[in-house]
Amino acid sequence: MNDEFRHIRAYHTGWLLAITDWITIIPILRSWARKTTSGLSIDGLEHVERGKGYLFITNHRDIVMDSAWLSLLLKIHKNIRPYIGIGNNLFGKWWIEPLVRINHAFVVIRNGGIREQMVHSQELSRYMRHLIDHHHSIWLAQREGRAKDGNDLTQPAVLKMLALSSDQPFLEAITSLNICPVCINYEYDPCDWLKAQEMQLKRDDTGWKKSKEDDLLSMTEGIRGWKGDVHFSVTPCLNQWIAEHKKELMEMNRNEQIQAICQRIDYQIHSHYRIYPRGTEFEQYLQQQLSKIHISNKDDAYLMARLKEMYQNPVNNYEKSHLSREF
Repeated sequence: MNDEFRHIRAYHTGWLLAITDWITIIPILRSWARKTTSGLSIDGLEHVERGKGYLFITNHRDIVMDSAWLSLLLKIHKNIRPYIGIGNNLFGKWWIEPLVRINHAFVVIRNGGIREQMVHSQELSRYMRHLIDHHHSIWLAQREGRAKDGNDLTQPAVLKMLALSSDQPFLEAITSLNICPVCINYEYDPCDWLKAQEMQLKRDDTGWKKSKEDDLLSMTEGIRGWKGDVHFSVTPCLNQWIAEHKKELMEMNRNEQIQAICQRIDYQIHSHYRIYPRGTEFEQYLQQQLSKIHISNKDDAYLMARLKEMYQNPVNNYEKSHLSREF
């Protein structure tokens, strides 16, 4: 590892990874797909060129499987093995590090003071640009943490971090990263009840924070739980859209440009959601998930509203994306 990136813990093994992919990793992920989904699929791969590095920015549903499924599908169809950004808050059990190795990951530091966080962000930004410059691809979520309510929105802080490593103007810095938004669809989220539970706990105690055990439970539920149909839609690289709207974008200040790029990423993700039929069986499913929650002062009405909300928000955003005029 280059000394410039000495603080970044990266888990990859060069040529050895290529061999272990086919011997162990791909069979393991395919086995998980058979056991926990009714189908795993991808479209939009025509937007991806072999031998070119991309930054795949996605909505974020599951701690482990979002990146694992995308990595599997890109490896099989395009022989691309993206590097995965994973928060250091997720370490805590013996099996996490091997799992991180499977996912070809690098660690994102999420603790420390403001000054320390800035140093880590700058180093992370340089590291990711280094990977893209050397024709490696990366997966990154559009926000820190999963969208608990299903309302997938890109955090401006993510784009600001990505631009830290460049002396170029913002638009040039973003264009050089070849950002390719990807929409992730799960018919069922096995962690939906945990997300709803977390929302009530935060409502009842504004100081409540998740423990490492909570993160580990979410990881295991996400890996083992039933997801139904799982589909990934790779959407076009932002570079063409930026080029087509360069005049309008250049008239904006930096913050307005950041907001415009965030909105474009959101549009490409929202407009590619799969809308699943939700009938009587789905109501029964929600009741079943609600019954898994065991907390003091359990508020069934509030929790059910949150469960329904996390499945309804993608529908709302999909409908808005198809009604709005593109920028």
